[in-house]
Amino acid sequence: MPSFERLLVLALAALLISVALVRGAIAYAHRRGMFDQPGQRRSHTIPTPRGGGIGLIISAVLTMPVALLLLPAAWSWQVAAALAVATLLTAGVGWWDDHRPLPILPRLGVQLLASALFAVVILFDGSLSMLWLPVLMLAGAWSINLHNFMDGIDGLLAQQAIFVGLGLSWLAWAAGQSALAGAGACLASASLGFWFFNRPRARIFMGDVGSGTVGLLIFVLTVMLWRVETGLVWPALTLSSSFVVDAALTLLSRMLAGKRWYTAHREHLYQWLVRSGLSHAAGGMWYLIWNALVVAPSVVLAWVYPRLAFPICVFVYLAASAAWMLVKRQRLRRISHKARHVVT
Repeated sequence: MPSFERLLVLALAALLISVALVRGAIAYAHRRGMFDQPGQRRSHTIPTPRGGGIGLIISAVLTMPVALLLLPAAWSWQVAAALAVATLLTAGVGWWDDHRPLPILPRLGVQLLASALFAVVILFDGSLSMLWLPVLMLAGAWSINLHNFMDGIDGLLAQQAIFVGLGLSWLAWAAGQSALAGAGACLASASLGFWFFNRPRARIFMGDVGSGTVGLLIFVLTVMLWRVETGLVWPALTLSSSFVVDAALTLLSRMLAGKRWYTAHREHLYQWLVRSGLSHAAGGMWYLIWNALVVAPSVVLAWVYPRLAFPICVFVYLAASAAWMLVKRQRLRRISHKARHVVT
């Protein structure tokens, strides 16, 4: 069977496994009473089951290593095993937290361990300097947590995982890395299977088991592209610009304001969009438009002109930062106007 057809078969398997397991997760959450209740720091208005990301993650961990091992330009079994183990570690601590909340330090410790495990294997496998280890550990933990931060309205993280997974898959395919392309396609397909149940109005939330682990898998695929060719890291990072900028600027603004930045809140841009009157679907559409009109063309341009990949990445992040500030200011004015109108 040609490599592209095998890739499609694996992607279809990831989709079907994810759909089946997420349906099971909905029933499980109802039996166990695993519901996120509405509250001042949350954007939903009805009790909704959580933990559906377990279906996405099991699907990914069953199909992504297979793609890495069986498709052309295959990776070593050590890399495939490291991906699987790091995924299970991150998902395990997230699944525990979905059932019984854990303190920050144990969660962070497991996240750093998972990132370090994969980083050590990929550095050894590529004969790269171990001086990269602390950078990759911190980058992995940051990716895990920023994607957890950004999982706050229906469908947003799932649609981002589909987009980034497909983008990383295209970059890998264009670079002649069929196995890596297959792994990215499996992540996108598994995310699509979850999105069917998480789109507005969501029947189930991803939970920490899914959101953090999706962040880990995006980090893993990005690092693998970097190992293939250093310059590919710039278009790979460009794919995640909307999430990285929203998470980073929100965190920075809360720290500068002297707030407890590590506690739950509703101050991400996507949350301001919903608080200003937009539906979850409309809020997610803003991110989809950014990805379609800015990010996708920029990634293609960076691939066509590799010498411009770094400045293109910098430009997209600067543009995303400017857009974040402008849209947030406009949304805050709209909320203030609505409040004055209600008082009047």
